[in-house]
Amino acid sequence: MTRLLAFAAATLFAAGAHAQALGFGSAPQGSIGYNMSSAIAKTIAEAAGLQSRVQPYSGSSAVLPLVNSGELDLAVCNVMEIQEATSGEGPYAGRKQPNLRVLGVIFPLYSSVFVRKDSPIRTLAELKGKRLPYGFSAQVTLERIVDAIIATGGLSRSDVVPVLVPNVIRGADDFIEGKIDGGFFAIGAGKVAEVNKAVGGIRYLPVPDDPKALAAMRKLMPYAYVTEVKPSPAFVGLDGPTKLMAYDYLVAVGAHVKDDVVYAIAKAMYENKPKLVESFRPFGNFNPDNMRKTMPASFHPGSEKYYKEKGIGAKK
Repeated sequence: MTRLLAFAAATLFAAGAHAQALGFGSAPQGSIGYNMSSAIAKTIAEAAGLQSRVQPYSGSSAVLPLVNSGELDLAVCNVMEIQEATSGEGPYAGRKQPNLRVLGVIFPLYSSVFVRKDSPIRTLAELKGKRLPYGFSAQVTLERIVDAIIATGGLSRSDVVPVLVPNVIRGADDFIEGKIDGGFFAIGAGKVAEVNKAVGGIRYLPVPDDPKALAAMRKLMPYAYVTEVKPSPAFVGLDGPTKLMAYDYLVAVGAHVKDDVVYAIAKAMYENKPKLVESFRPFGNFNPDNMRKTMPASFHPGSEKYYKEKGIGAKK
């Protein structure tokens, strides 16, 4: 009886430790970051019994400092954002975020500039003198991503007409309203489908991958690469196989989150790809064996422990 009571007490204690909902910061509704966050939250609730609240903010620039401070627990971001935040570079100069850790890599986002389907613009080089979204005051690292994309076409910011927007959602709305000539959004987001429907079709411009173009891109985004993306029901804006710029997205977690909780999240994601895909189709590109890749920030001990048990080594 004593042992049974002790076991019951331990079980209740463990349940209580996980009872408080995790704060999961995300980009605005309609963004791919919000959709990723919602799919992960649903999966870890069903597979690990971990409850979380997805809380949309104006962008990752607002979210990561909250994860760093412990006000939030989790967030999704791209590899460049975690690099700049943890090293105190770029938009985080003078405000280093030392308490951010990597939980696991999700999958790469594919992106380029898109135009209306009937636009005469066929290449990135032809965007010279055209209006493009810039600013991204709530998602500050996105300016460098746009810079890197157009750099493959031999352009710089001075070659286009920047139109200031706070985030990609506003930029997409401006594209619908005809305020900009080229839009910027990662392929596969719900907002992209909305834009596609609103304007009668969009088309992503191919990203060149010759040595000169790649060098120009990597000067601005060292972790980016170019890959061919094939049309699929999850992607609108592709006439056929199209080369796009890719960069990894990941789950960031605060150093304050307990090891066992992070372990459980990593395990739930690794073992439940079908659940993730059911919630958000782009998770079809998720490879669980790539969750542990070389990143510019440290992995959390909780997820690191899980990956070691699974025999998943760091991949470049």
